[in-house]
Amino acid sequence: METNNSIVKSFLTYSRSQRIGILIFFLIIILVQGIYFFSDFASKESVNNERTKWLALQKIIDSLKIDSKDYKPTIYPFNPNFITDFKGYKLGMSVAEIDRLLTYRKENKFVNSAEEFQAVTKVSDSLLNLISPYFKFPDWVKNKKDNFQTFAKNDFSKPEKNILLDINQATKEDLIKVYGIGDKISDRILEQKEKFGAYVSMEQMNDIWGLSPEVIEKLKSSFVVKSALNAKKININNASVKELSQFPFFRYQLAKDIVIYRTMNGHITIDDLSKIKGFPVEKIKIIALYLDF
Repeated sequence: METNNSIVKSFLTYSRSQRIGILIFFLIIILVQGIYFFSDFASKESVNNERTKWLALQKIIDSLKIDSKDYKPTIYPFNPNFITDFKGYKLGMSVAEIDRLLTYRKENKFVNSAEEFQAVTKVSDSLLNLISPYFKFPDWVKNKKDNFQTFAKNDFSKPEKNILLDINQATKEDLIKVYGIGDKISDRILEQKEKFGAYVSMEQMNDIWGLSPEVIEKLKSSFVVKSALNAKKININNASVKELSQFPFFRYQLAKDIVIYRTMNGHITIDDLSKIKGFPVEKIKIIALYLDF
């Protein structure tokens, strides 16, 4: 009781305005406690206008996804021999199927029908039926059967004579027609011809990297050297070491040996070539056709 009386007395010692302030403070505390006790502060998800718009579009997005299942991309005719990783992926081929085709092509081999394509790649019948209508093979493959029927219709009594083309006039398209020659090898053949100006012998095909003996024989059965007028020649008796070293058949050391032999023995003739140190004797007949004496 004494404690309560002391609190009352101390309270009465405050001024009137102070007592009112204390009472208001206690009323605020009681009011806050009451709001906290009786109100429901469960979080309510605020409505976001931007999110509402996206939700409204979700049905449209879902319907587009469903429609995309029936969408068929436009496929243009193509040669299956030149399918890239990306092209194969778009067509629905697996990595293993694409790798089988690329490995086959690295051997300078071509597929010439849908059946050969399936035999090499092991694609399923369903995928083959889907993409094979778009296969486009070279005209000579596509018309092979038609050509045979035309020959039979014309009733040739003698086999048609094989017309050999001039290798120095051959285009990239002419070279690719030879089974076993692809895009890169045909470019190498043409680039080598540019270095020499013209081929002087079909034996020079042996120097083309990537050509197998079988393919070289096929080249010889389709092409021949008819004219080598554009062959770039070099005067072996007047050319400097630098000029000789730029000749495709001569390395720098051989160019020096030629100049040394020329200095010591005078004018070089075709008979002297085999006497020069390091001279590729096995190619003398071909090299001599590029030399002026």
